[in-house]
Amino acid sequence: MRSNYLFTSESVSEGHPDKVSDQISDAIVDLFLSKDPEARVACETLTTTQLVVLAGEVRGNGMIDRDGNWAPGAQEEIQTAVRNVVREIGYEQDGFHWQNLHFENHLHPQSSDIAQGVDASGNKDEGAGDQGIMFGFACDETPDLMPATLYYSHKILERMAADRHSGAAAFLEPDAKSQVTLRFENGKPVAATAIVVSTQHAPGCHEGDKEAKLKAYVKSVVADVIPADLLSDETVYHINPTGKFEIGGPDGDAGLTGRKIIVDTYGGAAPHGGGAFSGKDPTKVDRSAAYITRYLAKNIVAAGLATRCTIQLAYAIGVSKPLSLYVDTHGTGTIDDAAIEAAIGKIEALGGLTPRGIRTHLGLNKPIYRKTAAYGHFGRQSEGGFFPWERTDLIDALKAALA
Repeated sequence: MRSNYLFTSESVSEGHPDKVSDQISDAIVDLFLSKDPEARVACETLTTTQLVVLAGEVRGNGMIDRDGNWAPGAQEEIQTAVRNVVREIGYEQDGFHWQNLHFENHLHPQSSDIAQGVDASGNKDEGAGDQGIMFGFACDETPDLMPATLYYSHKILERMAADRHSGAAAFLEPDAKSQVTLRFENGKPVAATAIVVSTQHAPGCHEGDKEAKLKAYVKSVVADVIPADLLSDETVYHINPTGKFEIGGPDGDAGLTGRKIIVDTYGGAAPHGGGAFSGKDPTKVDRSAAYITRYLAKNIVAAGLATRCTIQLAYAIGVSKPLSLYVDTHGTGTIDDAAIEAAIGKIEALGGLTPRGIRTHLGLNKPIYRKTAAYGHFGRQSEGGFFPWERTDLIDALKAALA
């Protein structure tokens, strides 16, 4: 593994069209789970100029039966949830407005062929919702054990969104992107070499004093977010490098669920199995297994067993037990990787890493997903039932299993 290099990660704001789609899809997941903790949801969202379209397969008591009959008021609740997401993000523009957009709901019942493989019955445990590989990662570059480049990219946009919502930066509009390049020496970040921020703005903020004010504001946010010892006169800033950015969000680019999977995870610092998270209930291992692998990797690093850790799990559709577990501490481990793999298998609380075991241990059958759909699923604060995979409560069990 190289010790001296440049590395870059990007993030996008809650108002980016793909993130609007992700948040809508996860609002639908939350709505179904609030009615039925065992609901099945696979909801894809398309957003474009004054249009939101939902499509996918669903099942849930209080919402829709297996024959496709909607419960009274359910479709209205779905539309309200969609419009509320758009309103809360802040879209009240001519090209995309929460009140005026056209909405289409093409959700329909889950395939019975898929359901028979996933549902528990008789002596059969609940199976994985699909085949696939999932990765989790943690490193000691930040207090939240996340890659520094992604961590700072997220924090810049989170701060800008907070200022926009509070009115402290009223010239900002919802759509924005960030990118942070750091120089690493001996595997540690030592300097920010380049910062890129593109943000949608109010009319006229691309020229004159208004442009200067916007750029000064962005630099002040960067200075608040990134440690001072990483910034210098040599740091290069690209703030709205194309100039005018007034048309944005779904009016500027169409958005789709699941197109920001690297932003959602580790910013390119770790492998990705390819499956998106948003719009999927926790029986889908694309989501739940990615969460448990992050949980395991974070606890391994937090326990001092390594400073960098990647974990892979693999599943077959309809089969409960994982096909493989792989641990790689990238040469930073204090104990053999195979021993860590064996220790994980000994921890009964993990339920054998079956879909049911994962959901039970982390408490995933709850309406907790809308918050995950912007600014990353990982490196967040675990509180009030949200982001339970960020807990570091497995340290003692890991150490005991290794004893």
